[in-house]
Amino acid sequence: PASHYLPEFKGDGREQIRIRDLLRHTSGLPDMLPENIELRRAHAPLSEFVRRTLTTPLLYKPGAGFGYQSMGILLAGEIVERTSGMRLRDFLKQEIFEPLGMKASSLGLGGRPVSDTVWCCEPEGDPADTARFGPHTLYWRDMGHPWGGMHSTTGDLALLLQTMLNDGVYAGRRLFSRAAVRAMIRNQNRGTQTPWGLGWALAESPVWAYFGELVSPETFGHVGATGTVAWADPKTQTLCVILTNRSVSADGGRLLRLVSNAVAAAVEE
Repeated sequence: PASHYLPEFKGDGREQIRIRDLLRHTSGLPDMLPENIELRRAHAPLSEFVRRTLTTPLLYKPGAGFGYQSMGILLAGEIVERTSGMRLRDFLKQEIFEPLGMKASSLGLGGRPVSDTVWCCEPEGDPADTARFGPHTLYWRDMGHPWGGMHSTTGDLALLLQTMLNDGVYAGRRLFSRAAVRAMIRNQNRGTQTPWGLGWALAESPVWAYFGELVSPETFGHVGATGTVAWADPKTQTLCVILTNRSVSADGGRLLRLVSNAVAAAVEE
């Protein structure tokens, strides 16, 4: 259970939540905390989001339903930090980015100024809030939140996808065990009929899976709310990375699906 690593995470059924539930979005945790805006306005550190998540009410019994939960991913990242003794951004750099040669990737800004990054989608809501904690502020860009705080490039993300297609090996070096890779891209939610892997979305996932309609059922990947998608199809050994700054909420992911279809259609088996 997650509480083995997070002893404060207890009561009201929290002891039933497994790390697997955090990664397959069946924990019962909310996507965002009820006090999310309040915390951002106060420029609360990531540790405060963790502290609140450990006690926030569950929305349903763990394992009994599905709901995309960024706060579950937050706690998975917290477990990595506690077991490794490293900040998540440093762990990812040491264990994944550097071994794969993902030189332009970082959780948080990685030392680069916000001005060197792509301007995100047009912010919505209160202009004062946008100026204080919106997607272009130093606070939000460098927080390193594990549910969407990464900066990268198409080439770097392609390296990660290729490693997954290679059963966890890249350039002769094994980063993930074969068993781990296969578990990550296998449907873990047959009981709730909401297909999802461990971390990765699948071709038939109910949310965040704008991979188009022409990929195989074995396809895995993920979508980013700012207008990005990365997927790989083991059947055709195809990978696709699309990074835009057009929010998926602007068209329901239509652009990402259309480009994904064009890529999939161009592949001859």
